[in-house]
Parts: sequence; structure tokens; C-alpha cells
Amino acid sequence: MKQFLFLFVFALTTSLVQSQENLPTDYLTKEFHQGRREAFRALMPANSVAVVFSYPERVFSRDIDYNYHANPDMYYLSGYKEPDAILLIFKEAQGTEKYNEVLFVREKNATREMWTGRRLGIEGAKSKLGFTTVYNGKDFNAFAIDFSKFDKVIYDEFPTDAKESDHPDNLYVLLKSFKSKAGITKANEDSTNLFSKITSSLREIKTPEELVLMRKTVKLSCIAHNEVMKAVGPDMSENEVDGIHAYIHKHYGAEAEGYGPIVGAGANGCILHYWENNATKIDNQLLLMDVGSEYHGYSADVTRTIPANGKFTEEQKAIYQIVYDAQEAVFKICKEGTPLVALNETAKDVIAKGLIKLGIITDPKDVRLYYPHSCSHFLGLDVHDKGTYNGPQTLIKENMILTVEPGIYIPANSKCDKKWWNIGVRIEDDILMLKDSYENLSADSPRKWQDIEALAKQKSTFNDMKFPKI
Repeated sequence: MKQFLFLFVFALTTSLVQSQENLPTDYLTKEFHQGRREAFRALMPANSVAVVFSYPERVFSRDIDYNYHANPDMYYLSGYKEPDAILLIFKEAQGTEKYNEVLFVREKNATREMWTGRRLGIEGAKSKLGFTTVYNGKDFNAFAIDFSKFDKVIYDEFPTDAKESDHPDNLYVLLKSFKSKAGITKANEDSTNLFSKITSSLREIKTPEELVLMRKTVKLSCIAHNEVMKAVGPDMSENEVDGIHAYIHKHYGAEAEGYGPIVGAGANGCILHYWENNATKIDNQLLLMDVGSEYHGYSADVTRTIPANGKFTEEQKAIYQIVYDAQEAVFKICKEGTPLVALNETAKDVIAKGLIKLGIITDPKDVRLYYPHSCSHFLGLDVHDKGTYNGPQTLIKENMILTVEPGIYIPANSKCDKKWWNIGVRIEDDILMLKDSYENLSADSPRKWQDIEALAKQKSTFNDMKFPKI
């Protein structure tokens, strides 16, 4: 019996290892992650240690978890995408072995991997991620480290929803063990602020390797938007449109969407974060689609607003043109050295003048009634990516990626002519900032209303798809 169990586990382990070979080949390299740790280390104060935790697994329903999403900082600094892990980064080399980083990972377990998926384990973290000092998570509690000897212990806010467990390599236990070792009862603001400052300063500037992935995730998101422009019709549901985006994202290898897709028709398009996507018919209304893929951890964020019947009404066209003009005005100042706040101020000024001209408002201050959000945010590993926001002092730098997303939303019962009610328009593009100009990464998806109407006349592959009635 023992021999049988040994052979079973051996066969299972061999099968899992072999099945790992059929994977994408364009992930970030271990050299990239090593370089990010070196960059992080260079910004650490003397005699300090940084502690990075994985995100916890999160419950979808009862005993079913959501598909796991790695902590972007953990992934950025290590390449590790599994739960129940801790990364230590030291400013100076430690011990007689002169190590400057230690990674604690989930232990290899063939039986558990059969149920919940592959694990890198110690050897995988060494060979695939480039670490030399790796332990199982269960070894963290006994790991000889005196946090009190460091002038600074740097860490992010602690996850608050780790599942309670007494298993030695569970994140809940790892957090508890760290707090005990470091003599911490609650997160120290100075430590978390420093962690955020360092990671924000790094992640806001995209490296050449990251730009390859960003261009791909934005490109395939544009393809999805364009296909919807061709396929959409008044009888289609919001959910169907959502599904077209998801299918195209998956077709090109994206793991998921970078955020909950927003597909809102008519009045629903006036809800900034409308996630239900459950209207059964779009009808002859505008359709606002804020949908972006996530490819190998990197999120696109593209919004297009289109007429479901392929033709803008005069009122829809008038509002759309104001938003387009605001975006064009912002593009003109997209370059290194421009204050980040200037992007929103420029958009707000154009929109205010446009709404006054249409008689929708009379006072420029009332622009916030119909344009209530800001124009830009950082984009990358998070859809609202880390970056430095210090008001007027924050200047755009080369190789930042920022969204430019002005919008106008006029819900029913607004204090204006009824002909404007339930018109919601947002146009959002992903902009790579250059030294003296910019690159619109999402330029492949049309923005001019004339070009959208022209594309809507083309036939989509999805128009010929037939399904059984139920």
C-alpha cells in the first residue's frame, strides 16, 4: 500500500510539472523582478527591512473563493502570484550567508495541488523567480530575525480579511507571527507611508518590459471595443456586450478584466460605477462601455460611448463633441513637466464652456453637476495604479501612463431641458507620457463620432452567431 501511495504521488507530481510547460512565454522575467527589488532597496533608509505580504484568498460564496489575484506589490517585487507568502528585503546583507532578501512560500503538496492548483514551492521560487534564499511559510515563525535591531521596519497596511486558521503557513498565522516578532499591535503610519512612497515612485514610471505588456493589454481592449461597435444593436443586452469584451480578452490571452466592466445604456451610462450590466435591451440609446483587460497583471482602462443603432442623435452628438474637445485639449499638454492637476483643470474648463453654450448650465462652477470626477489617474498593475499625488507639486514624468477620461452625465430630472436627460458620455484613453509629447496607447479604437458611425456600418463576426432558444 505504501508503495502504491508513493507511486501515485510521484505520478501526480510528474503530471503537474509536465502540464506547466504549456504556458504563455511573455511573462515578465525573473531579471525584471530582481531589478525592481534592487530599485526598491536603493530607496530604503540605512539599516532597514521591508516586509511584503501576499493578498489573502477571498470568499466568493460560502466555501468557494474568487479566482486568486496576487498583491500587485508582491508580484512586482518577486513575480510570486500565490497566497500565503512573505517577502523580506534588507537594505544591507544579513548573516554569515550575506543574504539581502528572503522569500517564504507555500509548501509543495501534491494532494493539495490536485485540488487547488500548482504551487511553485521552494525549488520553483529559486529556479523560476531567481531567489537564492527561500523557505516554506511554516518556517517563518522559527526564522531567526530580530526586527528590533533595525532602525526602520517598512511594510504596507495589513490585510484585514485573512481567513483565521491555525495552519502554520496560512497568511493569518504569518501575519500574527510577524506582529509578534516585530512587537507590533497595529500598523505604524510612518512605516506604511514609507512603503507607499517607495512603491509609488517605482510603479508610476513604467520600464520597457512593462510597456510591452501595457501596449498589448490596451491593444486587445481596443479590438474588443471596436468589435462591439460593429456588433451592437438595440435588441442586444448590456450583458451580451459585456460578454463580447470578455470573449475577445480571453481569445488574446488576457487572464481577466482589470476591474468590474461598466456597460451602461441610457440612464445607466450616467452612473459612474455601474456594474450590474443587466438591462435586457439597450434600445436606441447611447451605450457607455468602460472595459479594459488585464494581461499578465497589467490593466487597460478604455471607455467608448456609442449609439446602439449606429447613429448619434443631434443632442447626443452635441454632448459627445464637448467631451471629445475636452480630451483633445488635454492631449495638447500631455508631456513631462506638466502639473498633473492641469489635466483636469483643462478638461473642466472646456466642458464648462460647452455646457454653457448649450444652455445646460449658466455658471461655470456648476460643471461639477455633470462632470463630477477627475480627468486622470495612473494606470498599470492596478487600474487605479500607484503613483504620487501631491497636488500642484506633482509633475508628469516621462514613461508615466495616465488615463485621460473627461465625461458628461445628465441624469433624468436634471435642471435642464429634458432633451438632454439620460445622456451619459465618457471617452477614456490610456496615454504614455513622453519627454515632449505623448503616445495614445488606445488610438486603435476610434474616438471621433464620425469614425464610430462609420465602423458601426461594418459587419461583426458576432452578428452571425446563433444559439438555441431557452
